[in-house]
Amino acid sequence: MSLIPTVARRTFTEALRHSPKPLLTPTTSLSHRANMTTAIFRHIDTSAIPQGTKPWVKVDADASSFKLAEHKRSVNNLRGRESEFSTDNSGFAVYKEPAAEKTFTDDAAIRNGYYQEIEDLLKKRIPGIKKVVIFDHTIRRRTPDAARTPVQQVHVDQTPAAAEARVRRHLPKDEAEELLKGRFQIINVWRPIDNPASDFPLAVIDWRTTKPDDFIPVDLLYPKREDLAKDNDDRGKEVRPDESKWYSTEGYEVRGETMSVAPSEAHKFYYQKDMTPDEVLLLKCYDSWGEGEPQGKDGIAVRTPHTAFIDPQTPPDAPGRQSIEVRCLVFYD
Repeated sequence: MSLIPTVARRTFTEALRHSPKPLLTPTTSLSHRANMTTAIFRHIDTSAIPQGTKPWVKVDADASSFKLAEHKRSVNNLRGRESEFSTDNSGFAVYKEPAAEKTFTDDAAIRNGYYQEIEDLLKKRIPGIKKVVIFDHTIRRRTPDAARTPVQQVHVDQTPAAAEARVRRHLPKDEAEELLKGRFQIINVWRPIDNPASDFPLAVIDWRTTKPDDFIPVDLLYPKREDLAKDNDDRGKEVRPDESKWYSTEGYEVRGETMSVAPSEAHKFYYQKDMTPDEVLLLKCYDSWGEGEPQGKDGIAVRTPHTAFIDPQTPPDAPGRQSIEVRCLVFYD
């Protein structure tokens, strides 16, 4: 294990230059290459959080108030085993679902066309859904000028309180209160863009290998916007932050709560190796029926920890990762 002081973390540009991509040796078996890899994962270092303080992380930069600890873990390939995993049992699922939208460069086309594709996909793949409300999407590109880039820290996007707040924020008051009485979820639908996500792929942890104490609430900081009272929609307004000010909170405010994930030898990591733009990963961030919740049911996954990571098996000439994640409120009959 090694610790990474926040102020000493490499900038994204440096990561582009120095991220290791060691070549496979001839002795590496084909079956091992196909079924498993080994990688370094970054987790919150809970021992370094000052007592009585709450950690924070920024939504638009790889910056936080806490140190990260690096841990080496095996990562299992989901390919060929997709049917073993679901949003109910493990918290995630992978399906082949080609999209009509291909480039994801036109925000209006994403909202007016791709959002409907995602709603239809969810209703097709998960029984019992009566309503889907898409409240956000993020496009990440591993390029020096991208507004959002892959996040290398094991996390969950929302706490239970933040999930409930999302329902109240995006639906009329009376309807929100009624829907909160039943089962609701936040599900991210994640898809590579243009090329397979061999570079900086997304890893997930099977919820069944986690325990409640693994999850640490963290304030989520957003850039302040003068027009927020009139327009609380951040889509299409992302701007790449000044790297010299990554670790300053000036100009930011708390507008959400996420979860960092403490390391555990029990965690089982998975990824869809060389995931293509014709495939989607359903990633559950919260489920009100999740085990241990007030309405919880035994065996139902609450959430899915996830992170981008460097796969040492990635070819040196692999194109930089591009991806879109669409965040959905999901309600049931």
